[in-house]
Amino acid sequence: MRCSLPLTIQLVFAINSLSGQHQNVVISSANNPNEPSICLNPKNPDQIVAASNIDNVYSSYDGGYTWESSILSSSFGVWGDPIIAVDTAENFYFFHLSNPINGNWIDRIVSQRRDANSVNWNDGGFTGLNGNKNQDKHGIAIDPKTNYIHACWTEFDSYGSQAKSDSSRILYSFSKDKGDTWSKAIRINKKSGDCLDSDNTVEGAVPCIGPNGEIYVAWTGPDGLVFDRSLDGGKSWLVNDISIGNVPGGWDYEVPGIYRCNGLPATACDRSNGPNNGTIYVNWADQRNGIDDTDVWLVKSTDGGNSWSLPKRVNNDGTGKQQFFSWMTLDQATGYLWFVFYDRRHYDDNKTDVYMAVSKDGGESFENFKVSESSFLPNDQVFFGDYTSVTAYNNNVRPIWTRLNNGDLSILTAIVNTNLTSTLELKEKDEFLLSPNPSTDEVFFSYKLRRADNVKLLIRDMNGSLIATLKNGKFPTGKYLEKISAEKYALSPGMYFFELTTSQGRKISKFIIQAK
Repeated sequence: MRCSLPLTIQLVFAINSLSGQHQNVVISSANNPNEPSICLNPKNPDQIVAASNIDNVYSSYDGGYTWESSILSSSFGVWGDPIIAVDTAENFYFFHLSNPINGNWIDRIVSQRRDANSVNWNDGGFTGLNGNKNQDKHGIAIDPKTNYIHACWTEFDSYGSQAKSDSSRILYSFSKDKGDTWSKAIRINKKSGDCLDSDNTVEGAVPCIGPNGEIYVAWTGPDGLVFDRSLDGGKSWLVNDISIGNVPGGWDYEVPGIYRCNGLPATACDRSNGPNNGTIYVNWADQRNGIDDTDVWLVKSTDGGNSWSLPKRVNNDGTGKQQFFSWMTLDQATGYLWFVFYDRRHYDDNKTDVYMAVSKDGGESFENFKVSESSFLPNDQVFFGDYTSVTAYNNNVRPIWTRLNNGDLSILTAIVNTNLTSTLELKEKDEFLLSPNPSTDEVFFSYKLRRADNVKLLIRDMNGSLIATLKNGKFPTGKYLEKISAEKYALSPGMYFFELTTSQGRKISKFIIQAK
């Protein structure tokens, strides 16, 4: 219910994040979880499945607010690198490495299925078994038109071997029967890597599906970022890999407080009905700006991977801070790109936040926002895992990450409020400046346009619902002042947001109304 004046209006800058706007949910702290994966069902976004090392599986039936936990088992063994996927028949899949009683450590890639309307996982099928060779770091894509499953991964002659005669390569296999059986794995990369699980090892092959069933995949290794594709359902691949660009400093690097860190890529393709249909994106992190300034990057191709854009920096902070362990997904309903990564932009030590970014214009610009409700201080004596994950469909967005604090590991998600994804960063180079002034019953909100621009100025409540449109149109260069009366807009006590949008981006500031 709205209340009447008198009221006191207190204006508070949301300088770096909108605290508390994205509710955090602890999924589990049992069994030392790390390396989480998450996937929602596009036909029922309230149904979400997640997983973590080495054999933890989690299910939510209310959009991620509450979770059930269980332990996965298989006769092939369950040995980490969990990846969750779902097909259009609403069957969920848990892909992982193996450690069979009768076999060798990580000797195959295992796919286990939970059929629609079931709570049980089958024993699974597998691909990649090749004597004593090791199969590692898989990526999965499911074609929504056929539900065929496409897998890519790294094969090691002998994991960790320093012998020059041992090498690594990227393999591919597909399944037409929901993961029960798989085609014979074939090599798709041109140049081999070593077996050290480091910069010169070929890794990070995460495939994706194009609008017409194309299979696209990128990975990194001794030649930097490279790309391959199949236009006939995986039967044939390019003879020569296409170079995307260098990864300065390599993909295996150090970040203080982290047991080990990598910048392996993730690949996605837009199949939406939006303007960027068919565009391919590759996301990774590297240290081209120095060992104290790990950054998140994105490139894209609009011609099927023949040519690639220059890298764009996803994190929008200043220089000299660490952003690492990035993951990306593409909302096939909206065409929006969503990223999740760890971020230290606000600290001079190893204290860590979790940030997200969204691009609504095909990777041309990025809105950053803090998604974790509190920071944590990781410990490099405890294994932190090698990746995060995020899933999105029709603006239902759920990231997942590992938290390591005081030696304790846990897995969290966030109920992302997609109406509140920008942060206010006041910098002199901004195209507009915000300088509000508090008053007893009204607030004066001023900003400056340094060039003519389209302007939209809104008031939203703390749930992101629109309260009022103050301005919407094109305005010339100059200073502008808006007087906001609590009485005029019937604003009851609580938190509200000014949302200012121009061609330069979107800025948000919050103000609080308190009753006398």
